[in-house]
This record gives sequence, structure tokens and C-alpha cells, in this order.
Amino acid sequence: MGLTNSSIGIRAAASELEIKKQAVEDKVVALAGNPNVGKSTVFNGLTGMNQHTGNWPGKTVTNAQGYCATKQQSYVMVDIPGTYSLMAHSAEEEVARNFICFGQPDAVVVVCDATCLERNLNLVLQTLEISSRVVVCVNLMDEAKRKNIKIDLSAIAKRLGVPVVSTVAREKKSLDGLMNTLDNVVSGAVMPTPAQVVYPDAVERAIAKIEPLVRKKTDSLASRWLSLKLLDPDPSLTLEINKFLGEDFLRSPELADALAAAKTELLADGIGPDALKDLIVSTLVSAAEKICRGTVVCEKAQYDAFDRRVDHILTSKATGYPIMLLLLALIFWLTITGANYPSQMLSGALFALQDRLTMLFHAWGAPEWLHGMLVLGVYRVLAWVISVMLPPMAIFFPLFTLLEDAGYLPRVAYNLDRPFKRCCACGKQSLTMCMGFGCNAAGIVGCRIIDSPRERLLAILTNNFVPCNGRFPTLIAILTMFFVGVAGGAFSSLFSALLLTGVILLGVLTTFAVTKLLSKTLLKGVPSSFTLELPPYRKPQVGKVLIRSIFDRTLFVLGRAVAVAAPAGLVIWLMANITIGDSSILTHCATFLDPFARLMGLDGVILIAFILGFPANEIVVPIIIMAYLAQGSILELESLAAMKALFVANGWTSITAICTMLFSLMHWPCSTTLLTIKKETGSWKWTMLAAVLPTGIGILACMLVNGFAQLFI
Repeated sequence: MGLTNSSIGIRAAASELEIKKQAVEDKVVALAGNPNVGKSTVFNGLTGMNQHTGNWPGKTVTNAQGYCATKQQSYVMVDIPGTYSLMAHSAEEEVARNFICFGQPDAVVVVCDATCLERNLNLVLQTLEISSRVVVCVNLMDEAKRKNIKIDLSAIAKRLGVPVVSTVAREKKSLDGLMNTLDNVVSGAVMPTPAQVVYPDAVERAIAKIEPLVRKKTDSLASRWLSLKLLDPDPSLTLEINKFLGEDFLRSPELADALAAAKTELLADGIGPDALKDLIVSTLVSAAEKICRGTVVCEKAQYDAFDRRVDHILTSKATGYPIMLLLLALIFWLTITGANYPSQMLSGALFALQDRLTMLFHAWGAPEWLHGMLVLGVYRVLAWVISVMLPPMAIFFPLFTLLEDAGYLPRVAYNLDRPFKRCCACGKQSLTMCMGFGCNAAGIVGCRIIDSPRERLLAILTNNFVPCNGRFPTLIAILTMFFVGVAGGAFSSLFSALLLTGVILLGVLTTFAVTKLLSKTLLKGVPSSFTLELPPYRKPQVGKVLIRSIFDRTLFVLGRAVAVAAPAGLVIWLMANITIGDSSILTHCATFLDPFARLMGLDGVILIAFILGFPANEIVVPIIIMAYLAQGSILELESLAAMKALFVANGWTSITAICTMLFSLMHWPCSTTLLTIKKETGSWKWTMLAAVLPTGIGILACMLVNGFAQLFI
């Protein structure tokens, strides 16, 4: 079923999410599950391209809705955030809980990982306490078979009291059984009778004391679950209950008295609030163990022995960090080596098109100033950005996504968790830092996975210290010209990659230092804990990785860069071609900035190039070349040797090169990243700090290096 223009918007009760139905009779299904169970693969397999995304109301958590249909029924599938529990501790867990509880979906599909079913049943049991219309989807059955794990699905279904189906979500045909079962549940042909989790006697007595009153006052929520939650109050849940049932519900004197009496009895039994939470969690864990006992059999005792052996190498203190650095260097080497020829070919094609455009403008008799603004200004900057940025991204993003798909990135987060904890930050910041290598704006958006607002701000403010793809060309060119050699050779690109890895490592260390500084001053606090799952290693889906990384990342980031580079090209051309006296505005600005730039080991041309490169970091080097040659438009020299000769003729030394790389590593974020920071934080104050902080540190670092060089070299 495809998207239509007649979508029907229906707000899902207290969850406040607008459900966009295509027809009134469409059924709404919540798709839930732990992270890394293949839930998104199930969602994509069912809905295909019939999807749309947005944010949950008042949250920065993304929601996805999609459409699918069987012969009997059409559905709106709502892909709720992956969560380990409905005892919400993060924004993602809150919206997942709220939609299942208050969104009143027609059914809930809980996707589980067949290789660790017992742990996943924790979420299933919590969901069964809220809704009876539940289908359990045991996914990744192919991996379970490979690891010799036998699962008796019919026995598990009998113990849970709800339908249980198996899938291999990568194979769309295996989803047919899930949809047939869903049809039966939604139509009423199958009436699930969910098993009830039995808590210790003291807790059961407390529930029994208030459940009759709850049942009498509302029939729209599961009375037993609601009674348990009233005994174990959560501020965010209380707020949602008030919105759904009205504040009078909790203010009822009769209910308040019964609740107070129940809590008093629990205290008399030695069960305080913390002990009650522990009892609830331990009971759920025990219930999951009981359900899996005899129904899930591992014929090979050490079915995960290979994963553990690999983890022992990849996550140990002795080998984990060196392997991370070597893999990073390998990715950079492949990116540098692989991007050279495509970049040259793309540049040649785009600049050849420029010649055709010039001929067209002349044929039309267009004035030179119009040709200069549009072709030599706007188009030439766009051609440079695309030719320099597209090939590296088209290589870097797929390689990075392959590591993610294979299960290595969670190991990186595990390794970096301790350093970030020492900085009073969250270990998840390591993942957002990794995202910043591709695009800092994407890294900022990725900070949504961090639950604590303080730690999220730390990650946002320091994300710019790892260079994005836009800064790689500048760093690589300078490293090659001044520290590797421009002659090329078999080891040239490898040496460049190793030196670039060293520069990246400096950025990571700066991230740790600045995070620690902010944690002890402006953003004081203690690090929060989080659940980090090390998923099994999987064979990457190369085809899907290529499509996802190119369309979702490469073209998306390139599109944003092009959008800001076009007006930048116009401004740069105007500054280079409008003269005051005997010099252009660009030259006047460079001359004005020169004294300050000299203190940093730079010159005025380099500094003005960074300023004009604010919309897109890729155009910094072309602006430097243009200013040195006193040309009115961006130029590309034919070789690095010619570029080095030009730079040296204008006073560059190895110290100039080092300071330029330092400032490229540590200066204000690009315009796209700053706009993203404003959107994510909702504050100009934090946005300005995100610009001032790296710039100040970059200026200080350059001045220290230059000062040291002046004294001792």
C-alpha cells in the first residue's frame, strides 16, 4: 500500500503522537524491542518505502511510521525506540512506554533476539502487564540455528499466553507468518490470555489493596499494572497518568488512603521504595528464566565462544586501543587512496562543464559580472565542494557503516566508556564522537542517545574537536606537502594516513580534556550509568550498507554542504572582485587580520580563508590559493608540488603548516553544525559557546606552538 495525499491524522491519546492513517479502518501496531534485535529490519521489511519520520511531540527522539497491508487488513506500523525496559530512565524509554501504555495501539509486536531470548523476555513480560493484544516476534532465528540454539516456540507461546512467531527479518518471506498472526489477533480470531507475573506475597497484598479501586475508576488502563506503578511512583509516569486520566484520579481521597495503607504495610515488611524496585526487577528476571527453562536449549554449551574470544582481544586494555587506532588508520588510508582518482575525475568533469557554461553565457551575451558571480563564484565553489567532498564520503561512510553493521562500534564505546567516565561524562559520547568523523552535524544529532541533559550538552560542545570529512582534505594536503613529500610512492598515502591518525588522536585527547574541564566548572555533575550491549558479530549486509550510507549519510551531508556553499561562493567572488583603492575587499581583510594571525603562526590570508570557509570547510584551501595568486575566483592547482611551491613563496614554513592544521582541527564549527546545535539545544547561549570554545582553544594552541618555535627553533 503506497502513501496517499489523503492521510488521516489521528492523535494517539496521551502519547500525543499524531498517527497518520490512510483510511479510518487502518489498525495501529506498535513495534517494540530491545536495541540490536533487528526491529528496524522488521519495520523496513514490512513497510518498504512507505514510511515517514518525525519527532515525538516535545522530544528530540525520532519516530517512524509506515504502512503495510495483508489480504484482510491494512496497518500503520509505529517503530517505537529500542528499549530494554518500560521502567523509563531515558527519553527513548519514556516515549516507548507512553505509546504502549497511553497510545492505545490495536496491537503490540515485541521483537526479540533468538540468540538471547531470556533477556529479551523482560520487555515482553512488562508489555503483557499493559496490553493483552501482543505478538512476540522471535527474530534472528538463522543466527540461533548457526549457534545450535533450539527454541520450542509453541511451548513458549503456551507459557506466555500470547502468539509467538519466528522470523529472519532479512528474508521478507519469513514476515508472512508474523502478519498472518497479527491479522488473527487484531480481528479477534485469536484471543491471547497473557500470563500474569506473580510478585512476592507482600507486593501482591499491596496490589490487591488498591486494584479494586483503580478498576472501578478506569477501564482504559490495565488495573493491575497501574496499581503496581502507583506503589512504585515515577514522576514522568505520574505526569502522563494525570494527562490521560485527569488529575482528579490521583487526588481521589479513597485511592490516596488505600495507597498510603498499602505502602505502610510494605514498609512494615521491610520493603521501601528501592527494595520494591529491586523486587519487581528480580521477579521479572526470574519469570523470564522460568519461561525459557526447557524451551530454549543450547546444544553447544559455549555457543558464543568465538565472540568472547574476539571480544577478549578487541576490548582488553592491552590490545583494544591499539586495534582501534589501527582500524582508524586503515579507514583513513583506504579513504585517502581510494578518493584520489574519483576526485580528480569528478573535478575534471565539473570544471569541463564550467567551460560549457562559460560558452553558453558568452553566446547569450551575458555581462561579465553576471558570468563571474554565477559561474566563477557560485558554480566553481559548488564544483570544488562536490569534487573534494563526495569521493571521500562515499568511501568513508560505507566503511564506517560496515564496522557498525558488523558490531564493532559498541566495542569502541565499551573501550572509551572508562575515559569518558573519568571526565564525568557518559560513555555514549564515544559513539557521537565517532559520528562526528563523518559530519559534526550528524554527531550533534546523535547526541540524542545520551539521557542526561548535562552529559548531552558536554557531548554537543566537544563534538567539533574531531574533524569531519570537510576538514580532511585540508589536513591531508598539508600533511602530504610538508611532512610526507609530494613525490608520491607506495608508502606516501600510508604515511599520510598514520600522520592523520595522530592528528585525530590529538583531537580525541582534546575532547577528553575539555570535557573534564567543563565537568568541573560550567557543567558540574557525576557521570550517569547506562546499559551497553555488546551485540553478536554479524556478517555485514554489504548491499544495504552501501545504499543506506550513500543515501542516508553521504548525499544528505553533501546536500547540506552544497546548500550553504552556494551563497558562500557568491560572497567570496564579490569580496575578491570589488576593489577599494588598489586592492580587493578580500585583500584588505587579509591585511587587517595579518598582525593577529602572525601571533598564531598563520598569516592574514589563511585566517580570512577560515572565516570565509564558515559555510563549508572544504573551500578553505582554494580561498588561500586564490588570495595568494590575486585571482578573482577560486582556483585548483594541478599538483601538490605546485601548491607547496606557491605556499612556500608566500612565507609558509613547517610551523605555518602545523599551526594551520591545529587551527583546522580546533576552530568554530561550520554553519550547518551550528544551526544543528541551535536546533538541538534550543539555546543561542550554548550555540555561541560551541563556537567560542574550540576557537579559543585553537587560537591558544597555535600561539603556544608559534611562541615555542620562535624561542627554540
